[in-house]
Amino acid sequence: MENKKVEVATFAGGCFWCTEAVFQRVAGVEKVVSGFTGGNIKNPAYREVISGRTGHAEAIQLHFNPEIVSYEELLNIFFSTHDPTTLNRQQNDVGTQYRSAVFYHSEEQKNTVQKVIRQLEEEEVFSDPIVTQVGEAKEFYEAEEEHHNYYNSHPEQPYCRVIIDPKVQKLRNKFADKLKTA
Repeated sequence: MENKKVEVATFAGGCFWCTEAVFQRVAGVEKVVSGFTGGNIKNPAYREVISGRTGHAEAIQLHFNPEIVSYEELLNIFFSTHDPTTLNRQQNDVGTQYRSAVFYHSEEQKNTVQKVIRQLEEEEVFSDPIVTQVGEAKEFYEAEEEHHNYYNSHPEQPYCRVIIDPKVQKLRNKFADKLKTA
């Protein structure tokens, strides 16, 4: 039996449907779960989270094989497929639940995300300052079933076509070498 190493990453980049759709296509990512983290109540429901009163962010938790894709590569994809310069907003989604955040699971992840943000700022990749919140991973609550695999299940929905399609296309264009093969 093969002993492969699997690590966990937790990212919030606005609506979890978007980040889920992006990372489901990345080679080495074995599982992507949409949910909520960073808040102050246990087991929040979607309706509570989108009210903005729970403090949670819509997030994804992904399991990945670092021998295929590194945490740093995942971060580069994350920062390239959402806007890390808008506070509590991604396009038309507004509120703290849509904030940009990275929740690290180890000191190594913390150091890597800080390094990546520093590099992006030094290279002036974005015209505005990065406002992505960096914090220790806390309890992650899985979203209700209807939020899982949303983009793949509803590709013709207007939100998917207008908001998610461009993010997936950006992934395909910029990170073609990191995509899963059909």
